[in-house]
Amino acid sequence: MRAIPTWVDKVQDREKAHQCIYSLCFKPDGSQLVVAAGLRVLVYDTRDGSLIQPLKGHKDTVYCVCYARDGRRFASGGSDKCVIIWTSKLEGILKYSHNDALQCLTFNPVSHHLTSCAITDFGLWSSEQKSVQKYKSAARITSCAWTNDGQYLALGLINGTISIRNKVGEEKGRIELPRGGTAQIWALQWNPYKMDACDVLCVTDWSKTMTFYTITGKMVGKERNLGYDPLCVSFFSKGEYLLVSGSNKSCTLYTRDGVRLATVAEQQSWVWSCAASPDSNFVAVGCQDGTLAYYHVIFTTVHGLYRERYAYRENMTDVIIQHLLTDQRVRIKCRDLVKKIAIYKHRLAVQLPERVIIYEMCYSGNSSGMHYKVKDKINKKLECNLLVVCANHLVLCQEKKLQCLNFQGMSEREWEMESLIRYIKMVGGPPNKEGLLVGLKNGQVLKIFLNNPFPVYMLKVTAGIRCLDLSASRQKLAVVDECNDCLVYHTESKELLFKEPNANSVAWNSNCEDMLCFSGNNLLSIKACDFPVHQQKLQGFVVGLCGSKIFCLNISKMTTIEVPLSAPMYQYLEKKMFRDAYKVACLGVTDGDWFSLAHAAMEGLDFDVARHAFMRIKNLKYLELLQYFEEQQRKGNIDGTMFLADILAYRGEFKEAAKLYMKSNQGEHALNMYTDLRMFDAAQEFLGTEDVMDRKTLIRKKADWACNINEPRAAAEMYLSAGDVMRAIEVIAQNGWVEMLLDLGYRLTKDDGDALMAISNHLKRLGHLSSAAEMYTKVGDKESVLKLWVDAREWKEAFALAEKQPELCGLVYVPYAQWLAENDRFIEAQKAFHKAGHPEEAVIVLQQLTSNAVNESRYQDAGYYNWILAMQSLDLNDEKFSTDKIISSFNLHQRLACIYYAFETIKRYFDEPFYDCLKEALFNTARFLVYEIGDLHIKGVSMFLIYYTLAKQAKDLGSYKLAQLILEKIHQLKIPAKYQIDVDLETMSIHSKPLEDNVDLEMMCYKCSNTNLFSFHGGNCCPYCGHAFVYSFVSFEVLPLVEFVLAEGISDEEATRLIESPPSAKEEYSSWVEDNKGDTQMLILCENKPESNSFSRNASEESNDDDFSNEKKNDLYGPTMLTKDDLLELDPAEVLIRRWPKPLKYQFYRNVMPSFAVRQCNSCFRGFFLEDYEQAVVQKAHCPFCRDENNGNVRVIAEDS
Repeated sequence: MRAIPTWVDKVQDREKAHQCIYSLCFKPDGSQLVVAAGLRVLVYDTRDGSLIQPLKGHKDTVYCVCYARDGRRFASGGSDKCVIIWTSKLEGILKYSHNDALQCLTFNPVSHHLTSCAITDFGLWSSEQKSVQKYKSAARITSCAWTNDGQYLALGLINGTISIRNKVGEEKGRIELPRGGTAQIWALQWNPYKMDACDVLCVTDWSKTMTFYTITGKMVGKERNLGYDPLCVSFFSKGEYLLVSGSNKSCTLYTRDGVRLATVAEQQSWVWSCAASPDSNFVAVGCQDGTLAYYHVIFTTVHGLYRERYAYRENMTDVIIQHLLTDQRVRIKCRDLVKKIAIYKHRLAVQLPERVIIYEMCYSGNSSGMHYKVKDKINKKLECNLLVVCANHLVLCQEKKLQCLNFQGMSEREWEMESLIRYIKMVGGPPNKEGLLVGLKNGQVLKIFLNNPFPVYMLKVTAGIRCLDLSASRQKLAVVDECNDCLVYHTESKELLFKEPNANSVAWNSNCEDMLCFSGNNLLSIKACDFPVHQQKLQGFVVGLCGSKIFCLNISKMTTIEVPLSAPMYQYLEKKMFRDAYKVACLGVTDGDWFSLAHAAMEGLDFDVARHAFMRIKNLKYLELLQYFEEQQRKGNIDGTMFLADILAYRGEFKEAAKLYMKSNQGEHALNMYTDLRMFDAAQEFLGTEDVMDRKTLIRKKADWACNINEPRAAAEMYLSAGDVMRAIEVIAQNGWVEMLLDLGYRLTKDDGDALMAISNHLKRLGHLSSAAEMYTKVGDKESVLKLWVDAREWKEAFALAEKQPELCGLVYVPYAQWLAENDRFIEAQKAFHKAGHPEEAVIVLQQLTSNAVNESRYQDAGYYNWILAMQSLDLNDEKFSTDKIISSFNLHQRLACIYYAFETIKRYFDEPFYDCLKEALFNTARFLVYEIGDLHIKGVSMFLIYYTLAKQAKDLGSYKLAQLILEKIHQLKIPAKYQIDVDLETMSIHSKPLEDNVDLEMMCYKCSNTNLFSFHGGNCCPYCGHAFVYSFVSFEVLPLVEFVLAEGISDEEATRLIESPPSAKEEYSSWVEDNKGDTQMLILCENKPESNSFSRNASEESNDDDFSNEKKNDLYGPTMLTKDDLLELDPAEVLIRRWPKPLKYQFYRNVMPSFAVRQCNSCFRGFFLEDYEQAVVQKAHCPFCRDENNGNVRVIAEDS
């Protein structure tokens, strides 16, 4: 880095007395410099240092100036206690005063409000307010600065404290410097660097230190010792560098972290002010003796390059390693001034002011990653002009001398040259034996090996060496001399191969031996072999060439430029050097260049290069052509003229191709070409001269062409004239010309069966079913006619035809049944499957529907499908299935239907927050499921939800003992996570309840009149008499129905007839006698006397004890059996009959409490309380269990009048 003075001015008053420059600032666009000097404010033009205008308005020394970020105004303040606001046109617009001398000024970077700080107070001014708000300070204010977002103001106080204020002047925090009152703050500034996570405040004090803080008071980094009293601190506009000036009579450049880099300006007196021009590298300084200096700071480029890895310095202290091909970058923070950089393979050397650090690249799991770690350090100061790193050594260049050091800093070898060393190029080699190319000012080129104390002379040119490079095979040496000539020599013979002018740098292509590039006069020149140079515009210096990528250094920036190597490739093609052209193309050319290379190689019969070129651009058409050529070569047909003709035909040069075909006596190839191209006139000429093609074939090709040009009617006529009836039918059908199809069908005879079938199929596809049936009939294919009606779902016509052709019935009923099943008409589908002799298919469809319903949590549908499966299982073939298996299947599906039907209520109770259901109904449903499921494991049915519902409803209905029992059972199950807390709370709360149950919730057996306590293994039957409970399938309350069986010898039909016989056929007396004993009401069936009644014989005898004896219990078991006389005595209105189809038997029930009306659905034979059933039918318009809509079949049992 170096600073060049641009202009200097000496500020004096009228008496020639030097005026101290306490403050200066730049206009935001950098065009003007505002200076506080004496009693005046001076405005300079930064381009040439001319004074634009002195501004007068202050009556005493001006201490501070500041420009607003928007560039519209600036302000000045001084010891006259006044602040003057100036416009950008240098006109004063406002003046206000403080009680003390002004110390500093700053504009808010966002709102552009002005903050003016005097010794004991500070003020906030904005153009929107008429008055200036002023606030007192506890100590003298020496400096101030706003954060980058304009939210907070930092005030530096003389007592070593920083006060953090908001936009309205309220103090929000304080930062105390560690040294307290001895650290008198004189300057501070917020860093404008945008990449920091938070704003960083740079603070300098007169204890000769510089520190950095966040707004919360946390110190960033470490404290920096300056060695002098700082007077001014200023950041560059982007925040990457920091300027500090003070009592050392100089302005010093630091990094944003406080690392000293260099001295920008040295003066004869204290430097009171300094500032960097916005968005540029110009620096202005103001001194106590009135000196105003303007410098241009030039940051020199420090870098190193080895092949595709480029290392360069950034922000003076960081090293960036960039992979020029992948653009991958890695940063190394050295935290000190980087003076030199050298890179070689996996080594990186960085020279710092007091040491040299050698890094080694280590490979991680990702092979493309770049990670460097410190390998060695040389802790001593080294001076050199050039630095080169090898595998285990450093090479220092100082004027004429080269010195080789190991990584411990020990000198191992030195070489003294005859002239100044101008260029060093590392050419590689084994470790400890690497070679270097050295170019001298006297034109000599030497080769240095680290293990050889003597330089190896290579050659000498007439002028000094500027740049040199060695080819990949080390057989050619390129040299650029001070005369800007590029000279290429053969390294062994020392012969000058060629010479090119206007060059300032040169580089060989690392992937191509015979290609190099050089730059000069803003041109890039690429030379391949002995061909002329190809040039294009390029700014900068060429430093490397890898394939088609050129590494160019322009000023201080390295860029990678993709350059198509089209020109060298075409130069090789002109010489028919196809393989060399292919090698160049592989380095990087356009698709068009690949196409040209492929065609040139193909015309030159170099099929191998042509194939690889066409594969590169994925041209399958020409790859097929090349494969054809190679097959012809293998067969021995090596006719270059024919090959060329085929190539011309593929290119579209048809006339030339036809001439070559005729030249080779292959006129048929030309004819085929023309017909394929629909050039029928030309084909006709060939047909006239050589009869090699049938005219019908030509007409057929014309018809094909007519189809392609969207002339289908003409094409169809051509096909018919050529005798290709099937193709004509296809064309006519594709265009939907039904009349033409019918006309053609009428013209055809029965012998044209294939054509007629094709016409019939197309008519069927076009929706003209009657016409298609007519054509099928013409052929005599009745089966196709039937399939036609079936596919069209025209069942009426299909069944009418099936009646005439009974052998085809199977073709109708099976699709009809499938169609019914698809439309959810399963009962009708069942009948259709039976007629077709496929009952198993109906079962399979229903099983799949049932499984889907369970998987989708549609449990009511699952119950419905299981009920249908149960009913269909009764229709299974007796020859394939035994009666026991049929009944077992029926019972299983009936049980599943009831379980899924009831579980739907439990599932909706948990899933729907506003589900309306009585607590008693939920309790009864859950209890029914516990009894019905037993030890079964039902897919989709959660026992946890059932038990949890039962426990909650039992608790709510007062059955605390039952709730506690159920909750204990729940804890033996796997509880879902979302219910765990609720179950635990219910468990804890139930222990606070009395251990008792609600007797109203206990189930009563209407046969033995006993109440039943809850039991996990009780089942849906009375544990005393074994009578199965009959539930109302809405509320799941137990219906007052008692089942009875028929005496031996009575059939189901006879029993039904006896029960439903008219009253005249019954005896005058009634065998039913009502008996009231205590709180129990009983009906007794009597033959001659009440004691013989079959319904009362199990309950007529009361026991004085609370429990039955074992003997009486055994007597209670078994069904109630009625004789014919008993059946005659029954009131039909009180009897419920389940008329199950064969092989099942009827089930008979009597309503023992006629006051409770019970309804039965005669489809599913489920019983309901009348009110429950009517409400369900109103809501759903069908039976809630079997969904039967024929409500007239529902029978009312003993409805109360």
